[in-house]
Amino acid sequence: MKFDNPEDIVQLTAQWEGERFPNGRPKVADDVLRRMRKITLEEAWGPLWNRGYAFQFEGDFKIVHPEKIMVGRAVTAVLVPKRPDLHETLLKYGHEQEGRKGFFNQWVIDSLVEDDVAVVDMFDKVHLGTYVGGNLSTAISTRTKRGGAVIWGGIRDNQQVAEIDNINVYYRGSDPTAIADVTMVGMNVPARIGRAICLPGDVVLGTPSGVIFIPPQLAEITVVQAEKAQVRDIFGFVRLKEGVYSTAQIDAAWNSALMQDFVDWFNADSAAENYRHLTWERELEEAAKLDDGENGRRHDVRL
Repeated sequence: MKFDNPEDIVQLTAQWEGERFPNGRPKVADDVLRRMRKITLEEAWGPLWNRGYAFQFEGDFKIVHPEKIMVGRAVTAVLVPKRPDLHETLLKYGHEQEGRKGFFNQWVIDSLVEDDVAVVDMFDKVHLGTYVGGNLSTAISTRTKRGGAVIWGGIRDNQQVAEIDNINVYYRGSDPTAIADVTMVGMNVPARIGRAICLPGDVVLGTPSGVIFIPPQLAEITVVQAEKAQVRDIFGFVRLKEGVYSTAQIDAAWNSALMQDFVDWFNADSAAENYRHLTWERELEEAAKLDDGENGRRHDVRL
């Protein structure tokens, strides 16, 4: 077996058709990551759930900076309890065949680049399962700039880690012991994090509620749907305050008249300025179909 094998990564992420890192990991655009930082967990969860991605969220974590949002591209690792023959074989292979230095956790941290998040299945081990401490968290900070780590296991040096402001770390527990008696059996492979599954290149969205892993091919769709919901809400609040529409009209599917009112407002009002990269052709077409359906029902009633 090989660690961080490009052929395997491309095979696992075959639905991604965009740019990739040299190791084959999907590289979701920086602009999508920037916009992802402004959406809520529920806004990201909805498009995934509706497409059958029911196991992308896990919320049972402790969080170093619970007030901060974390967004980045996943670099995954899977570890298992130590079995001496497997442990010695894989550690030797990494050192001698792939030129890696140090222990398994250092291999992963040394591979991180800007906007990465290390996503680690440590089989919920905390005692002798502290994947990062002060030194490796500092390395994560230096390499990722705005990223962090999601660890289904432990960390140490919490007081030092908490002083690192530009990253976040989600973890299961803390312990003063160092990492020991574990073997990495996969790097940039599917990783199980509690109830969720993460693939290399997934967009990781960490919030006060927990973490959601967004497949790269759905990242931009997720952001667009979230942004459209946000700006429609802004418009709805404005019109409700003005008494133009009832809550029933705002909460229901919008007909052509209401949708056109929204588009006119969207193109002119400063409150929509940050959303003007969005387009509304599909929504206008759906509103027209709704009008046709309503006219048909009224015609049936007259008959």
